[in-house]
Amino acid sequence: MKFNDFFNAIDKPYFSSMDISLRRLVVYPHQLSLWKKQGKIASLKRGLYFFTERKEALRRELVASLLYAESYMSLESALSYYGFIPDMVYTETLVTSRTNRKFSNVFGTFLYRHIQAKLLFGYDVVETGAGKYLIAQPEKALLDYCYLNLGRIQGIDDIQALRLNYHEIAEKVDRKKLLRYREQFQVQKLNRVTDLLLSLC
Repeated sequence: MKFNDFFNAIDKPYFSSMDISLRRLVVYPHQLSLWKKQGKIASLKRGLYFFTERKEALRRELVASLLYAESYMSLESALSYYGFIPDMVYTETLVTSRTNRKFSNVFGTFLYRHIQAKLLFGYDVVETGAGKYLIAQPEKALLDYCYLNLGRIQGIDDIQALRLNYHEIAEKVDRKKLLRYREQFQVQKLNRVTDLLLSLC
């Protein structure tokens, strides 16, 4: 199959080996290798590619959702998005019910942290022209972050060391929703930590 025919047969910026099979396209591994060498396609991970000509249509957040299923943007990435932390985030951070993973490609580094499947809630769906991704709501982003960092948070001093923007948290976090979400974790230390955090806002 010629590249231009393949390019026109795929109606999105990215494609997988499964897409090729489902569309019954005749594309051989050596052709994919050749197109990679020619710079026409590039890898996101094994078996997942994107068209370099359509790269601008892919957002990092969408790439993050494509790399690892059953995940959503949270932790530092979501905290930065909502203005809860002052620092720029260079690694996209997500939570997943699957095992911890890390991917790196031309779009950046993507880190996936494991949480229980029952805790995969409290996120919004964001539509883009090339697909959709999930991002934690402000309340869930804070809870996920505290929950996965409980080992290094012992008291108010440790919370202050996180350099959170309390003004933004006070404006954007629905406390009733946070407390309702917190009940699903059933972790006493998380209750204490978030109570201390809210007292600063």
